[in-house]
Amino acid sequence: MGVRSLAVGALGVVLGLAFSTNAIAAEKKMVNYVVKNGAIAKSLTGKPGNAANGRKLAINRKKGNCLACHKMPIPEQAFHGEMGPELIGVAGRLNEGQIRLRIVDPKFFNRDTIMPAFYKNTGFTRVLKKFKGKTMLSAAQIEDLVAYTMTLK
Repeated sequence: MGVRSLAVGALGVVLGLAFSTNAIAAEKKMVNYVVKNGAIAKSLTGKPGNAANGRKLAINRKKGNCLACHKMPIPEQAFHGEMGPELIGVAGRLNEGQIRLRIVDPKFFNRDTIMPAFYKNTGFTRVLKKFKGKTMLSAAQIEDLVAYTMTLK
């Protein structure tokens, strides 16, 4: 399978995740956050997330689905992606706020990334009516992913 085929396949996985009914969070109101120096320093929920829940989200193909694009230290799961950067050791390279912003809105760093914005509800085109104004993950789920990612030292 060629690189182009892999890229098209990965894009299909990401787009499938983006429009999966199970992946859309039903939060009434988004939490306001401040981006400063390439990071969201404060927790979206005001408290730390649960790393064990974050790990489950990271491997859930209908929620975080991080494995679709990233190699991770999760040996019991097959077929880790290679499109995104390896997440093994990411907490040694980035701080908590930088990781949070990369999950919330990765296009802040790379406008051409195919990684979806997991906590954004505007600026999209061709969104189905039932998904308008909704985020892919809740603020609590974002914090769970951040907590798990911070264990990857």
